[in-house]
Amino acid sequence: MPEKKTLVMKFGGTSVGSMDALMKATQIVKDARVEYPRVVVITSAMSGVTNLLLDCASLAAKGKIDSLPNAESTLREKHFSAANALIKDEGLREETKTGINSLILTLVDLCKAIAVLGEASPRALDAVASLGERMSVRLLGAVVKDAGIKSKVIESTEFIVTNVHYQSAHPDFKVTTEKTRAILDPILDDGMVAVTTGFIGATPEGAITTLGRGGSDYSAAIIGAVLPADDVWIWTDVDGVMTTDPRIVKEARTLPEITYSEIAELAYYGAKVLHPKTIRPIVDAGIGLRICNTFNPSHPGTRLIANAKINGKVDGQVVKAVTAIRDQRLVTIEGRGMLGVPGVAARAFGAVASTRTSVPLITQASSEQSICFAVPSESAELVISALKAVFAGEIEDEDIDRVWMTEDVSIITVVGVGMRHTPGVAGQVFTQLGNSKANVLAIAQGSSEVSISMVVAAADTELAVKALHGLIVKKP
Repeated sequence: MPEKKTLVMKFGGTSVGSMDALMKATQIVKDARVEYPRVVVITSAMSGVTNLLLDCASLAAKGKIDSLPNAESTLREKHFSAANALIKDEGLREETKTGINSLILTLVDLCKAIAVLGEASPRALDAVASLGERMSVRLLGAVVKDAGIKSKVIESTEFIVTNVHYQSAHPDFKVTTEKTRAILDPILDDGMVAVTTGFIGATPEGAITTLGRGGSDYSAAIIGAVLPADDVWIWTDVDGVMTTDPRIVKEARTLPEITYSEIAELAYYGAKVLHPKTIRPIVDAGIGLRICNTFNPSHPGTRLIANAKINGKVDGQVVKAVTAIRDQRLVTIEGRGMLGVPGVAARAFGAVASTRTSVPLITQASSEQSICFAVPSESAELVISALKAVFAGEIEDEDIDRVWMTEDVSIITVVGVGMRHTPGVAGQVFTQLGNSKANVLAIAQGSSEVSISMVVAAADTELAVKALHGLIVKKP
């Protein structure tokens, strides 16, 4: 008897964020059943809900709970209006609304407790943030069932087991594999669609954790890898991975294929289509990944392919995509006294790490007289203070002349695995930027040669992206 094919599908917030979206998602599930007898559906919170929940917790930590009644009514209206419109079975509809209402009341209780304590611990924030997915899964599960699709709703806290690193938990893959198979396989083998929550897991003791913002993609990768699935499809609101942000360049188009290393660079450097953590479980398991548009389901989207299948140029393309990360500052430590002194970089980045700030780009002059790196603008002042404290002695002795930062800048990154095999790409990149009159403040290239990143002034962001997008060769 041939083995039954398994598909994991994740729907993002906009893909379940309205009545129209929920209807489209349900039809996509129905259509997928034709080819895949075993289907797992993972849902994000409805668009805007997670932000609303975390805003409630943030205000509660300051003792402000006056806005809770408004938040309650917003959540009820958003979920109940969809339930009333889409669930014809009265018993199922009322059961769904009762379940969602219970979670809304849990939010109120949590926020009141946070207000009494005067602080929101990471554990409390995860409990609050998880409510969006837990409401959404009840709604989508009921809509799917009402449409005549045999299905079962189960929260991922039942089988994704994580450590206690609240707000960015890491799964225990061994235990998660055992539990996921034990719980999901019987549902799938019984011909039912398993509808579950993205973004959340639980500690071995059962405390709810979250996998970090954007973690529903990661959930799909984890579940897909451990079952294992034949394919993972990420449903979003764009036609896959685009050559750049279409709001900047209207000629931007969807890439039919992209390699794992390219998508990893794009995810890291600001492309919003895929969560950066998603890549690894998919690569390790060697399973397929496709990114598609809920609102244009007939579009093939973007298919991720193994790097080994690519040798040199792809479809005549060397540069495949251009991304921009805005709202960054360049921080520079400079001084002649740094020359040949070991440990300066280690101390500098130790200071940055102490502020829990992520560094997306680093560059150092070969003379060792300066180290320059980018940090998010909102963390820049904190980072400068930490660096000045760590190097107070060197600054006083004038071994370090100054620690300073720029105004807002953007990191522009060109990505393409074909760059590795093509001489002169960097020259083309900088010629293109020069012709556009965009001034480059710093440059970094990884040893993988899949990307080159440049820092430009905030005002030059769109200019630089448009200029570099011109390097992308269009298929004849």
